[in-house]
Amino acid sequence: MAPLPQRDGIDPVRLRLPEDPAGAWPTVRDHLVHRFAGAVGAERVDAMLRDGRFVGTDGPVAPDEPYAAGRYVWFHRDFAPEAPVPFGIGIVHRDERLVVADKPHFLATTPRGSHITETALARLRRDLGLPGLQPAHRLDRLTAGLVLFVVRPQDRGAYQSLFRNRRVRKEYEAVAPYDPEFSLPVTVRSRIEKERGVPAAREVPGEPNSESRIELLERRGGLGRYRLLPATGRTHQLRVHMNGLGLPILNDPLYPAVLPEGPEDLSRPLQLLARALEFTDPVTGEPCRFTSRRRLAQWPRSIHS
Repeated sequence: MAPLPQRDGIDPVRLRLPEDPAGAWPTVRDHLVHRFAGAVGAERVDAMLRDGRFVGTDGPVAPDEPYAAGRYVWFHRDFAPEAPVPFGIGIVHRDERLVVADKPHFLATTPRGSHITETALARLRRDLGLPGLQPAHRLDRLTAGLVLFVVRPQDRGAYQSLFRNRRVRKEYEAVAPYDPEFSLPVTVRSRIEKERGVPAAREVPGEPNSESRIELLERRGGLGRYRLLPATGRTHQLRVHMNGLGLPILNDPLYPAVLPEGPEDLSRPLQLLARALEFTDPVTGEPCRFTSRRRLAQWPRSIHS
């Protein structure tokens, strides 16, 4: 167990001191400077040591402590300022095992890249007082809707396996152009590949690794409201499949064209919503179905059936 508490809902970093056969690091400080001075500077490392921010199992690490390979040291990174996501997280369900959150658009599910404290996981840990909370799956940052979180660490594997083994029925809703020439419903199967560092995924020739069912719920003028039922969970799968049909989801910054980077327009969220999750609870054996209370902004509430 980490000797440091979470900060802003984020766990401390755990560092294992590596082997030092050449004796290059007489003290713990020598190794920390070697490891981190290139990123933050030796002065910053020394300041963190003085402030007791590097902690071992028996308390703060002193700068002159002899180096011991295999020892664990914990510390909190300094987080860069993040633009706040000014939308709250809804709670659809909460009990001793699960929290089913209703995530807003633009909020990442878990800390990654430049999104650390402004994430659903960090917020929920802080706001609900649940430091052990963990997600059972992920939902794309631009997509709103349901995310399942597990309260107790010993239960996480059981709920993660539901998603890994495709035993969760996931239902999404999207607003996209309506094409009277296109016959729906349709099941799309294709091979999707996502290259690291490239924003958009793409469909390529080869054996399909993704499957989505697309249904038209209703239409209004040139727009349609669609039910999307993914059988697999590839990155950006629904966005890629809708775009491939010539029905790109409204306000998508990647499909059909990658928009230039810049400040996000929070008034134009991607019109994609994780509407429902349905599964048999692996702990109790009971059937569960959860439904988002959110609505897509470009399909007014009065239009919903």
